[in-house]
Amino acid sequence: MEGFSESALRALAGPRSFERGRGYLDAVSGVEVGDGWVTARVHGTERYEVELVLDGPGGLSGDCDCPYGMEGNFCKHLVALGLTVLAQRESLPRQRKAARDRAQDLDGWLSGLSKDALLILVREQIAEDRQLRRRLELRAASARGDLAAVRARIRDLLDISPFAQYGYVAYADARAYADQAGQAVSAIGALTGSGRADDAITLTREAMKLLAAAVENVDDSDGWLGQVGTDLADTHLEACRAARPDPEELARWLVGHALCDVDDGFTDIDPLDYEEILGEDGLTVLRKLAVEAWRGNRRGWAEKYLMERLAKAGGDVYAVIAVYAADLSPSGHTHLAIAHELDTARRPDEALRWAERGIQDARDLAAVDTALVDYLCDRYTQADRLSDAVAVRRDHFRARRTLLAYQQLRAAARAADCWQAEREGALALLRAEAEQRPPSWYGGPVLIDALLDDKALDAAWQAATDIGADDQQWLTLADQVRPIRPADALGVYHRLAEPLTKETGNAIYEQLTSLLLSIRDCHRRLGTGEEFTTYLTALRAGQKRKRNLMRLLDQHGL
Repeated sequence: MEGFSESALRALAGPRSFERGRGYLDAVSGVEVGDGWVTARVHGTERYEVELVLDGPGGLSGDCDCPYGMEGNFCKHLVALGLTVLAQRESLPRQRKAARDRAQDLDGWLSGLSKDALLILVREQIAEDRQLRRRLELRAASARGDLAAVRARIRDLLDISPFAQYGYVAYADARAYADQAGQAVSAIGALTGSGRADDAITLTREAMKLLAAAVENVDDSDGWLGQVGTDLADTHLEACRAARPDPEELARWLVGHALCDVDDGFTDIDPLDYEEILGEDGLTVLRKLAVEAWRGNRRGWAEKYLMERLAKAGGDVYAVIAVYAADLSPSGHTHLAIAHELDTARRPDEALRWAERGIQDARDLAAVDTALVDYLCDRYTQADRLSDAVAVRRDHFRARRTLLAYQQLRAAARAADCWQAEREGALALLRAEAEQRPPSWYGGPVLIDALLDDKALDAAWQAATDIGADDQQWLTLADQVRPIRPADALGVYHRLAEPLTKETGNAIYEQLTSLLLSIRDCHRRLGTGEEFTTYLTALRAGQKRKRNLMRLLDQHGL
């Protein structure tokens, strides 16, 4: 128990979960101390079952059935239990000894019972514990070699009917159903352990279909059934390792499973996990079937993914490219994916040609994947082809005409020492667009943003005056020119503040207060403080019923 300390809890949980765990100390209840473990319930969003293992093989560890804990994380609920136990650390050795004594006493008592007495005891538990009864029924059917009975019990365990209302399992009942489905998976796994791996393979595949159908009617928001699906896939793999099924049959099943939309990825099986079981003969059949399926449906997502996965595993970059090239996206996204694959294969010249082709093939440069544009320009820059990078950025800007595209063109042109000429053309394009599209509710002219970004304040102000700007652009302009043109800025602030006085809400009050502070600063710069005092007095008188606004003004000395 040497590793059990606050520092150990912090190291396992991380600073954030550790600090959040401190806030749950009052939520811990039902603490039970065993020999090497402590369990409790912690009340959070739900009531969670929490267990700390104090001195296991890997040292201090824990499990919690909250969503974060189910992902394998040491959560805040575990921290809360750990801190609760540490607060009573002096009594922990005594409690552990008492737990050991109780376990020994129980074991001694059970060992002294006759067979008939033990049967009575087990039957009593079976009558009270439905889950125990089902587990024992499955074990009995397995021991008899009664596959039909095992299959029937597994179907019962996967049936949603006992948990469903109107054919659907709600969130509140999803955990209970997942627990029951997990019993079915455990029972199938037990078949492998008892030497009946062939039966386990058969039942696993049947269970996959049943679970895939069930999950459509279960609110699995917390991912309980998703974990059952993962466990079921692992169970199938272990059964195949033990049974060594026919490689060709296994290959056909794996391809069929990967391409079947009934499962919809619920039991996420990677055919390459079976590589050692398939052997060279099985892998040959697997590749052949995958290629046939892909050629029959080159745009099918499952077919493309399977082919891509097999091609990458085989190190065949051209097979990967063939998969992508069979369904090239007009946005250039697939061209970029091909370029990345070729880069990985250390074929940079071919990668560059595919990236260039992506731009050339694009029907609409405004819709092209910006990552492709960035990739191509980076490659041109690395190769000292600066004029080519500028040309791509220029074409992209002309198609999109956004502030970001303008900034990227500016960066490329400055690197090529041709920004002045590029800037004139870019601003002319933005000005023409601004004259055609007046400011609207969704934004003002990009021209104003570009001039502001260039720190061309006089030009931005003049453009806003001539063409128009939205309120946010005017506010930005006023903030930037206020030190040198306070009178102009003051007019903007007054215009923006006026409509806010007719609205309510804390967000509105914060905006109005910010504007009033700017108005006061303008008056101070102009030496007209008395005018501001008169203005503010009148405003407060008219807004006095807005108590939150008055409080905010007081806080800022207004």
